[in-house]
Amino acid sequence: MSFIEDTCSDLGVAPQSKLESFLFSCELSSKVPFYTFQGDEEEDLEHFLELRTVCLGEGVKEESNVVEVTAMNHQGKTISVPIANLHISCLPMVSLGEFELKAPVTLRLKAGTGPVTVSGLHLIGNISVFFFF
Repeated sequence: MSFIEDTCSDLGVAPQSKLESFLFSCELSSKVPFYTFQGDEEEDLEHFLELRTVCLGEGVKEESNVVEVTAMNHQGKTISVPIANLHISCLPMVSLGEFELKAPVTLRLKAGTGPVTVSGLHLIGNISVFFFF
């Protein structure tokens, strides 16, 4: 269950339309060290990025590869947090579960040369809701 569905049921509200999900993936490397997930700016739609895995790609060097995510916190401030520190000999992949962030989200290869693949789901939901009293 996603954050949107969870929140709506906790607050006694029902979404007007169901949540759509699409496969997401990006590769970070020294050539392309960051990727910014924006989502479309259509009215009444919210875009979320649900991160699932971060893994090293073929040909990676013997070095630490640190992946950092930048997004907004609950106060509307932009913060950056490392989400993975991968090394081919001891931790080539990490599972993040269902780490969900509201767009915009920037993924950055903070250290190392990669390649590192970040994968998950692009979630799109209608923000119009009905309240039940």
